[in-house]
Parts: sequence; C-alpha cells; structure tokens
Amino acid sequence: MDSVLPQEPGAPLKIPPIDFRGDLNDEQYAAVTAPPGPLLVLAGAGSGKTRTLTYRVAHLLSQGVRPHEILLLTFTNKAAREMLHRVQDLTGVEAHRFWGGTFHHIGHKILRVHGEVVGLSRAFTILDADEAESLLREVADEKDRGFFKEKTHPRPGPLFEIISFSRNTQRPLGETISRFYPQHEELSDLIIAFAVAYRERKRKQSVVDYDDLLEYWLEVLRAAPDVASYLQQRFRHTLVDEYQDTNTLQAQIVDLVGAHHRVMAVGDDAQCIYSWRGADFENIITFPDRHPGTQIYRIETNYRSTPSILAFANGVLAAQPKGRHFDKELRASRPDHEKPFLVQALDTREQALFVVQRIKGLVDEGRALADIAVLYRAHFHALDLQLELSRLGLPYVITSGVRFFEQAHIRDLVAILRFVYNPSDTMAWQRIAVLLPRVGDKGAQKLHDAALAHARTHQRNLVDALAGDDVLAKVPKESKEEWPRLVASLQQIAATLRNDRPFKTVEVAIEGWYGDYLKGAFANYASRLDDLKSLIGFASRFDDLQDLLAQIQLLNSETSDRQVDPDADALRLTTVHQAKGLEFGVVFILGLADGMFPLRRAIEGGDLDEERRLFYVAVTRAKDELYLCYPKVNSKGGPATLLSPSRFLTEVSEDLHQPLRLRRSWGW
Repeated sequence: MDSVLPQEPGAPLKIPPIDFRGDLNDEQYAAVTAPPGPLLVLAGAGSGKTRTLTYRVAHLLSQGVRPHEILLLTFTNKAAREMLHRVQDLTGVEAHRFWGGTFHHIGHKILRVHGEVVGLSRAFTILDADEAESLLREVADEKDRGFFKEKTHPRPGPLFEIISFSRNTQRPLGETISRFYPQHEELSDLIIAFAVAYRERKRKQSVVDYDDLLEYWLEVLRAAPDVASYLQQRFRHTLVDEYQDTNTLQAQIVDLVGAHHRVMAVGDDAQCIYSWRGADFENIITFPDRHPGTQIYRIETNYRSTPSILAFANGVLAAQPKGRHFDKELRASRPDHEKPFLVQALDTREQALFVVQRIKGLVDEGRALADIAVLYRAHFHALDLQLELSRLGLPYVITSGVRFFEQAHIRDLVAILRFVYNPSDTMAWQRIAVLLPRVGDKGAQKLHDAALAHARTHQRNLVDALAGDDVLAKVPKESKEEWPRLVASLQQIAATLRNDRPFKTVEVAIEGWYGDYLKGAFANYASRLDDLKSLIGFASRFDDLQDLLAQIQLLNSETSDRQVDPDADALRLTTVHQAKGLEFGVVFILGLADGMFPLRRAIEGGDLDEERRLFYVAVTRAKDELYLCYPKVNSKGGPATLLSPSRFLTEVSEDLHQPLRLRRSWGW
C-alpha cells in the first residue's frame, strides 16, 4: 500500500497492576473484561458508563493491545480527552498515543493519508460553518439569482442544515425535504440542484466541509478495499461512546472499520433523544443483527438517584412498546428518600409560583441554587417562571440558550408590535426593515424618513404612508416584490388596535408577513412558531397593547442588567435535551400535560416513543427530589381550555409518586 497510517514502535508496554475486580461492580467488571468480539454495553443512566469505557481501554492494554490499535470514537473531543487522561492516570500510557476523538476528528486524520483514493487532494482545507454557507449561497445564486429574494425560501443557513441532515442520515435529499421540511417541498428539485453544484464546487476548490470528513471517510472504506482492510487490521478494537446518538453515516463507518466485529458499542437505547439532528434509534436496536454473535452486557446499578426516583424511571421504561427496546431495570445504590411529587397547578402562572416558593424553601433548608434545575420540553414552557424569577431577583442561568424574550424571532415580532403601536419608534422599524433583502440600517432610516415625509404631506398615518409610491421608489429592487406584503401585514396589525385585545394583535402579526419570513429564516421553523404562538397566551393577560409592550421591555431591561456568572450559585433552567448527561439534587419538570410534554406535533405525528425517552432522561437527572408539575388550564387568548395530565404520567402506577396539593394561600 502506498500510504499507511504511522505505526508505533517501541518496547512492550509496562502496565502497573490494576485491581479491576475491586475497582468495578459486578456488571462493570463483566463488560470491562469481556472477551474480544461484538459487544453491546447497555449503560443505564447514572451507572458509570465513562468508568466502564476507561477501564475497558486499560484492560485491553493489560492484555497486550498497543495504544495505536485502539480506536475510541466519541461525540466531543473533550469527552475523548477526559477518558484518555483517566486511562493515563490508571496505566501511565500517555493520552496522545491513542487514536481517540470525535468521528470528524478521526475522519480528518484518515483523509489526510488516504483521501487521494477518492480524488481528494492531501492539501485540502476545511471550511468553517460561515464559509460553507457562503459557498452554498454563491452556487445557489448562480443557479437561481432570485432564490433568496423570496422570503419563504430557506436562507443559506437553513438551506445548509437541510442538505446536511440528508447527508448525515443518508436519505435522498428529496425524501428528507418531504418528510422533515414539508414547508419547502415544492423547492425539492431546485435544492437538489444546489446540493450537486455545491459538492462540485468544493471538489474543484479542494475544500471540504464538516460533513465531508465523514462522507469521504465512508467513501474511502467502500471504494478502496485494501485501505479498508488495512484500517480493520490496524484498529484491532473499536470503542464507541454514546452509541445511541450515532447517525446513519457514523454507524456505517463503525460497521466497516469494525468489520472484524471487535466493536464495543456503549450506550442506552432509552436515552436516544436526538433524532432531530440525525441520530437513528435503529442503529443501537439492530446492532446485534449487523454484528452476529453480539454479547449484551447491562450496567444497571445507578449511583445517582434514590430508589423511589428510580422506581418511577423504571415505570416510564416499562411503558415502552414491546419489542422496540432492550429490557433494563435500574437499581439504586443509595438509601431511599421521598417519592416523586406530582403537582397539579391551575395554570402556568400558578405552576411558576409554586416552583419559586419551593425553591426558596429549599434554599432555606441549605440547598444551593446551583444544585436545583428546572427542566422543560420547549423553551416557551418556562416563560412564566422566567418572569417570576426576574420579578423576585432570584439568579438563574439558562443553559439551553438565551432568555425567552431575548431570542431573535421573539424580538423580531415584538419590534413589529412596537412599530405598529408607535410608528415613530425608529429602532423597532430598523429591526423589521433589515429583514428585507439589501436593506441595511441606513436604508431603513431612509425608508422611514420617506414615509414620514409622505405622511406629513398627505395627512396620513405613517403605517399607511409606507404604501406610497414615493416610498416604494426608495425600496431596493431586490425587496420591491416583498414590500407590499410587509406593508399590508403592518396595516392589518394596526387595524386590530382599534377594536381588539392585544392577544388578537399578536395573532394577526404571527399570521402575517413575519410568519412567512419565519419559514425561510430558520430550519427549526415549527418550534420557533410554537414560541411565537405562546405569546398569544401571554398577551391575553393584558387589556392594552401598551401595557403588554411595557412589561416585555421592562423584563428585558431587568434581565440584561443582571448578568449571572455561569459558575455562580444560580438556579439552572434548561430544556431536557440540554440536560442530558447532567445531574442535580432537586429537579422540577414543567408542563407535564398532553400537548406540552409530549408536544402536540409529536402526538399528531405519532412520534411518541422518543418523547417518552426524553421524559425518562428528565426523570433520571434528579438525585434526591423530583417534582412533576402540570397546569390544569391553558389559555392562548380567548376561552381557557382544560389540559389532561401527560400520558407519560398516567402510564406509570400511581403508587410510584405522591400528590402534592396546592392551596391558594401558598402552602402545600
């Protein structure tokens, strides 16, 4: 073979004695010392997965395996570094001697040596995310100069996400668009043409993007049997962390590199919660089918949670569809404490009041704020809690992104409301206008000045003046087609101010021009739209738009003035997705009502299995106390509607939780 990965010379390794039997529990020991072969290690939440992988590497070294013969694949380089440094502490073997890192990191190293077999120059360079989007924009503009002028068409960022999702899931691009991005289905042929041109342009320029590092690696393994055979012999053992999070592309790479079947896949099918970014539940479920003779090891002793919390978690697992999961039952190593509390609140405001009052009680009992977390399915579910925390000055950190009213799409919609209510608000107008093609801050100011002049000359209000021909003349040609639709939407919103309450104004604003803009601006259009719709319910609490806008601006001012150090003693607010891998002494889960958790679109789409796994992940973050909260009433403007407790609660035996009844005097 012309090119090979460098071998590691040297004398046989001298590994200090390690007490595997004494350092590990029975389940961990069985997995760590398992004979070579296909191994599936089902590591339950809080069961010591990282410890098992670390000791497995140490065990292989103690059996004479060389460091360069072990391939360790993880999802973050930080995880690989931490694991291999633990190995170094155990064995004295330096971390840099191993092949460990993310799939992309390892793919890059292999392509530097073997990329030429698929026509990739060794001198290729890697595009960062901004550069990749710019290149895609360039080829799309060449194919269709007017594509990005239409606001409902995906912008370069969302367009790149669509193509990337198709590549990582190995689904045809047309099928991907139809199934996951139906708002762009009529654009399928055009997007496919863009993707082809984008790939050709990268080849011509000898550049690759992040996804290419995996696609070309897989192509090397398929197109060059000699290279594939060499890599299979070189990496005598392949270990994969968080295997349930692999996408189709990554699983195919593992199957080919590990064609000798000396693969240890470590993960938990019950924690597969990332399908929205390409993770494929089938990878872990069908692993034994693709690797005949697979030995399955279960690590079920949990070192995190109390027996009562684990009993509830096991109840969640027991409700999974038969035959679509691996059986497991978490066992506690700790003494028992309180059963999980089931808390029914009247609405989301009362839910927030309860959480805040209980947190204050926990702090009085000596609990650190940083040891308390509030988890929720979607960002807007924590809106009322953020308002209450801000009002009381309790410090909190949102680990799942920015605060609700600081999100770009929320600020956009609020700017539209502000401008319609007060057309002299030039800052609000600028935020709206720059969303149009080829309109910058100066252009926005010129348009506002032209409308103001028209309004004075013709004795019209400024919103109506935007429709004047003299104003249209100053609109960039790229925006002229869109301008009348924006103006018409602003006029419709303004019309509601005369006769309707604020929630109707918000509703009309969402249904108008900005709702269409949202489709092209964000790949996660559906979840952003849910955020906006939650504002309808918030607005229903106000009789005057001025009061609504004042409340929002005051809240933004209060929160921006009070920045919290992420390392300070502050309450943690986070989506369940962002909480995976974390643990807290006390956990509150909000919004456990059907339509909220599980989300309504998951119920309508029949995607409940992953929602249930997400609930299991949320439950298993708690060490000592768990509060399961749900509102009884939901108001989105207009008549209030009754909510049903989440089906994930009713699936679990009532014996596994205890009711905590609220009194309006704020006791329980």
